[in-house]
Amino acid sequence: MRLTEFWRRMNEHFGPAYAQSFARDHVMSELGGRTVQQALDAGWEAKDVWRVVCDVMGVSSRLR
Repeated sequence: MRLTEFWRRMNEHFGPAYAQSFARDHVMSELGGRTVQQALDAGWEAKDVWRVVCDVMGVSSRLR
């Protein structure tokens, strides 16, 4: 998954303003105690981060 697709899905699920805030501020144990942005910056694959977001936040199956 490309980052552009990752952010498109984040924006679609959370809304453009909250997607950025969520990615920057919400720490998830499933990402090793990192935020979405920290996980991406640390080299996690966007598809793996997206899967965690889907599982933790109950993202609609349409966006998975």
